[in-house]
Amino acid sequence: MIALIQRVTQSKVVVNDKTVGEIEQGIMALIGVEKGDDQAKADKLLKRILGYRIFADDDDKMNLSLESIGGGLLLVPQFTLAADTKSGMRPSFSSAAPPAQGHELFEYLAGRAKEIYSTVETGEFGADMKVHLVNDGPVTFTLQV
Repeated sequence: MIALIQRVTQSKVVVNDKTVGEIEQGIMALIGVEKGDDQAKADKLLKRILGYRIFADDDDKMNLSLESIGGGLLLVPQFTLAADTKSGMRPSFSSAAPPAQGHELFEYLAGRAKEIYSTVETGEFGADMKVHLVNDGPVTFTLQV
């Protein structure tokens, strides 16, 4: 599984002119599911997202996690993260999980996040989403498990 995480001051997802998920300060995470991913990988990825230290402490060092600042988490399904872009001029999606598996694992990840963390919002799997964000820094990392 892949997460492209961005430290944000605000972020929201709009589907058909309706906001379906919105947070203030926190992490907006685009989530990609690859063939062979499973619930154990989703659990490991979630632990990394919640504990990854990308927020500044009093000395302006990246020492604080999402959990430690109590920020929001916006999870957005993004199958294109699983694309193979190593060669050619068109991405290959042969490494991406089939849609049913991707949907199942994204929903599992979102459900687990809501069970263990207080402020979790999501995008909508398979929808034409408009993602709005203010990247703080900018700070962006790719996490893979």
